Amino acid sequence: MAEDSDLERTEPPSPKRLERAREEGQLARSHELSTFAVLLAAAGGLWLMGASLMGQLSGVVKSGLRLERALAFDPALMLLRLQQQAVDALLALLPLFLLLLVAALVSPLLLNGWLFTLKSLQPNFRRLNPAQGIGRVFSLRGLVELAKAVAKTLVIGGVAAWVMWHQKEAVFSLAAQSVDSGIAHLGSLLGWSFLAIVGPMILIVAIDVPFQLWDHGRKLRMTREELRQEAKETEGDPQVKARIRSLQREAARRRMMAEIPKADVVVTNPAHYAVALRYHGDAMRAPKVVAKGAHLLAVRIRELAAEHRVPILEAPPLARALYRHTELGDEIPETLYTAVAEVLAYVFQLRHYREYGGTPPQPPREVPVPDELDPQDLRQPHAAG
Repeated sequence: MAEDSDLERTEPPSPKRLERAREEGQLARSHELSTFAVLLAAAGGLWLMGASLMGQLSGVVKSGLRLERALAFDPALMLLRLQQQAVDALLALLPLFLLLLVAALVSPLLLNGWLFTLKSLQPNFRRLNPAQGIGRVFSLRGLVELAKAVAKTLVIGGVAAWVMWHQKEAVFSLAAQSVDSGIAHLGSLLGWSFLAIVGPMILIVAIDVPFQLWDHGRKLRMTREELRQEAKETEGDPQVKARIRSLQREAARRRMMAEIPKADVVVTNPAHYAVALRYHGDAMRAPKVVAKGAHLLAVRIRELAAEHRVPILEAPPLARALYRHTELGDEIPETLYTAVAEVLAYVFQLRHYREYGGTPPQPPREVPVPDELDPQDLRQPHAAG
């Protein structure tokens, strides 16, 4: 039962799945919205420009019906006249065409924006499968498309019948008007009627847009196994990531160990912690931590320091403070300047003794460390590096 439920597509699509579907041209599209936008633009254009448009077109028609004697005997002039009339008609309709073009381009932005891809044009022979075609006809989408077609027929047909019945007197009154006045009135009447017929389509759009969004999300739903696999591909296999982290830690530890021979001093707990410091007054503002570790790693740091004759100083409070409050490559805190200065003074004296002899320096017995920096509660330190 658990395996069966895991195979069901019950999970919403991930952002990566949505982006991949978008790249393949799979977007939520409402043809009703695009159709409504274009028809509404056409109706609005006819309502606003109907009178002037009808006047310009009537002028083109009058010019075409006027026959001059020269045209009757010269076919070339007739072709020129026809060409000029076609240009005049196109110029008269150009504002309306531009309005329709803008509506057709802007309407997709209302849902998912523009998308240009050639993947949707690639042949898909599965669409030629009759069984799948019959399945689409009797699917949920097919039923919704049938319901929309019936609704459009009833709504638009009913509104159109009401508009024609309501405007019958205005149509009959056109016969009593002059030609120019009647044509201008007819243009306004067509625009208003078209607008009234197209307007109720917004009810169908209000139903279709949410359905398209829901249906698009339903098609892209994922199983739990797909989500896990996608997360593994995105974030990486946990075992591989753990191995990478292990290798990174090992590489960092090797780099840290390589810095110990260059250190000036190693401060120890003595058993639990070891912190190696280096200081060059010309290149550094303050001493830096070049290595640190606890337990076995601290032992290894002390062994390397002894092999390379790096001074080792037992100062438990300072070692604990440096271990807790610094990271590799960090400068020591300002509150530890005094304590570290005493340690470095001892180191420089020891270095002078090793080179020139004399009286061996005495290591500082108590290094001043502020109480708030000495973590006395460190009982189980972890290895650093």
